[in-house]
Amino acid sequence: MAKEAAAKPAAKPLSKTQLIAAIAESTKLSKKDVAAVIDALGDQIKGAFTKKGAGVFMFPGLFKISKKEVKKRPAQKGVMVLGKPRDIPARPAYSKPRLTALKALKDIVKNGK
Repeated sequence: MAKEAAAKPAAKPLSKTQLIAAIAESTKLSKKDVAAVIDALGDQIKGAFTKKGAGVFMFPGLFKISKKEVKKRPAQKGVMVLGKPRDIPARPAYSKPRLTALKALKDIVKNGK
C-alpha cells in the first residue's frame, strides 16, 4: 500500500477505536482487517514473553520490549524515614517490562517528523 496523506496531529492520545479508524482510512483497508492486525500484534507480544518465548519483542525501527529481572530485597528494620524509624518488609524477585526506543522513533520525537 502506498503512503497516503500524513497523519494529522492529535491533541490527545488516540483510543483503540480511533487508532483503528485512522489506520483503516490511510491504508484503505477495512476496520475489521486493521483490528485483526492489531490483535495479532498483541498476541505476538504475549507469545514473546511466555515461558518458551524469546523474552524480547522488537517492532522494527520503533521500539524493543524486553523483560528486566529485579532482584529480591531483604527486610530492613529500624530504617530512618523522615526522622522516624520504620520497618521495610522484604520484597520477592519479580520481572518488569522495559521499553527501549530505537533510532527511528528517537528521530521522530527529536525532529517531529
